[in-house]
Amino acid sequence: MEKIQVKLCAGTACFVMGAPQIQALEFAAPSDIADKIEVKEVRCMNHCSQGQGYNKGPFVEINGEVIQEATLEKVVAKVRELIAKEEEKSC
Repeated sequence: MEKIQVKLCAGTACFVMGAPQIQALEFAAPSDIADKIEVKEVRCMNHCSQGQGYNKGPFVEINGEVIQEATLEKVVAKVRELIAKEEEKSC
C-alpha cells in the first residue's frame, strides 16, 4: 500500500487557527497509522485566498482531498477511513 499523503498548511492563518496541533502527526502519530502516512508541511496552500475563506483553516490535504477546519481528530479519522477502504479492496 502506498503511503497516504498528508499535506498540512503552515501558513500564518492556518498556524494561528490550529495547525501546530496537527503537526503532532509528524512525530507522534497513532501507532495504527504511523507507518502508513507521509506528513509534509507546506508554507501556504493558498486555500484561504481561493474563495474557501480565512475562517475555514487550518487546511489539510489528504491524498489531494482538502479538509477545512482541520483538527488532529478529523485528520486521523480520514486517514483511518482511507486505510479501511484500501484494505477492503485488497480482500
